Amino acid sequence: MVKQPQPKVFHKMHVKTGDTVQVIAGKDKGKVGEVIKALPQLSKVIVKGVNIKTKHVKPQQEGESGRIVTQEYPIHSSNVMLYSTKQNVASRVCYTFTAEGKKVRKLKKTGEILDK
Repeated sequence: MVKQPQPKVFHKMHVKTGDTVQVIAGKDKGKVGEVIKALPQLSKVIVKGVNIKTKHVKPQQEGESGRIVTQEYPIHSSNVMLYSTKQNVASRVCYTFTAEGKKVRKLKKTGEILDK
């Protein structure tokens, strides 16, 4: 019996690449950073300066020495909250429509519109 390949599932996330977010859970709780990459299939995001891990890389070529690389690893999107840099406060997000009829994201606490 041949197993059918599962379709790719893209989860709906409240954050996008380029958003400023604050971590609300985990070992990096309270840190603020920018979303470098969103991974909707895993429902995770990579935030600059958050969840940094050290990786020891073996030498690939003859004569090359091994090295230690630090890089950001993904965290779940539910553990981050959108952050207003103007008023320095984290807020939930809601969706509203502009006068032109365009759907935009808005911070609930400050009323700041995120999408231009």
